Amino acid sequence: MRILITGGAGYIGSILTPTLLSLGHTVTVVDKFLFNQSSLLDSCHYESFQIVRGDCRDTAVMKKAVGDADVIIPLAALVGAPMCDRDRIAAQSTNYEAVKLICELASPRQRIIIPTTNSGYGIGEKDKFCTEESPLHPISLYGVTKMQAEQAVLERGNSLSFRLATVFGMSPRMRVDLLVNDFVYRAVNDRAVLVFEGHFKRNYIHVRDVARAFIHALENFESMQGRAYNCGLEDANLSKLELCAEIQRQLPKFVYIEAPIGEDPDKRDYIVSNARLYGTGYRPEWSLQRGIAELIKGYTILRNSIYTNV
Repeated sequence: MRILITGGAGYIGSILTPTLLSLGHTVTVVDKFLFNQSSLLDSCHYESFQIVRGDCRDTAVMKKAVGDADVIIPLAALVGAPMCDRDRIAAQSTNYEAVKLICELASPRQRIIIPTTNSGYGIGEKDKFCTEESPLHPISLYGVTKMQAEQAVLERGNSLSFRLATVFGMSPRMRVDLLVNDFVYRAVNDRAVLVFEGHFKRNYIHVRDVARAFIHALENFESMQGRAYNCGLEDANLSKLELCAEIQRQLPKFVYIEAPIGEDPDKRDYIVSNARLYGTGYRPEWSLQRGIAELIKGYTILRNSIYTNV
């Protein structure tokens, strides 16, 4: 297949792009390399790989890039509430308007597979799993823009959406600021973390299992199209304190304390059912425990904070 990926040099794209190339697909990446990353250098030996240094919001760039692609995967986004709040105009134009542009430029035959976020559930009902039919109540600009993008793509047709859980794991374009990655980094380097509102729960998924979800969608598109799918680990609906306990099992000297006062600006709190995606035959390969072990090894290499979005 001929696949176009916007933001293909980002955290997820740096895993997905070489994986698709290794499977024999032709891949074009549009990325403006906002973080000066070099994460796709190992993909340059593929003759089937093309790179466009450009902005996904640029109509001229995207009109040419969309071209004869069979599948479009819009990964480009300002990811996370803090980054979106720093530049709200860019968040809206990148996370939603650029996706809307793709919908306008793409022909009806071209398929779109978009990652969004289960942040759209906001604050769920206590002990009640959020499904794809649950009401959407995004509580951040990030969540709002990603839900707008999902709606535009699904209304356009010939498409599907993955509502990603909080992603974790090592990537050539690393992000230390994601929750699991951050806590493990602190456990390795500081041996301690102060947890705010430790009872808040969310779901998790390894970055390589996200890439596998896209491949699963490519292979099963006909039966999966037209719907949103929660993409996370069924056994990883954990509170922050439960997450810390998992890290401590592998790093016994790690100490975590819940702050008696203060707030976490990220108020998301929900548990998620991934049954719809699992019902299509998809199964993740990376447990939370395996991912924590991987991160511990990775952080013996990484010793600075440039690998972050904030």
